[in-house]
Amino acid sequence: MEVIQACVKRHFQKIGTAAYGKGAFPQRDMSLSLGQNPGYINSIENNKTFPSMSNFFEICDYLNITPMEFFDLESAHPEKIRTLTEQLKRLDAAQLDSILRIVNGLVSNHPY
Repeated sequence: MEVIQACVKRHFQKIGTAAYGKGAFPQRDMSLSLGQNPGYINSIENNKTFPSMSNFFEICDYLNITPMEFFDLESAHPEKIRTLTEQLKRLDAAQLDSILRIVNGLVSNHPY
C-alpha cells in the first residue's frame, strides 16, 4: 500500500504543480474528467479509497503514462523515457552505438 501511495502522490503532485497559479483545481477537474465525484482524486490521495482496475487505467490514460510508468519511482520523467525508447527502436546498430556513447558520456559527467 505504501508503494501505491508514493506513486499516487508523485503523479498527482505533477498535476497540481502544473496547474499551480492558474486558478485551476486539478484534482477536482481530473475527478470530473474521469466521470467521478469532485472529491474522488482527493480521496485516493488521502488513502481513503483506491481506484478500481478500470479507473486505474483511466487515470493512467489521463496522466498520459502506462501502468508500468505509474509504478516506476526511479525515473523522474517516465513519459520522456518511453518516447525516447520508441524512437531508439527505429535506429540501426551503428546509430544506437553512437547514442550509447553520448549517453555514457553524459552520465559519467553528471554527479548523482
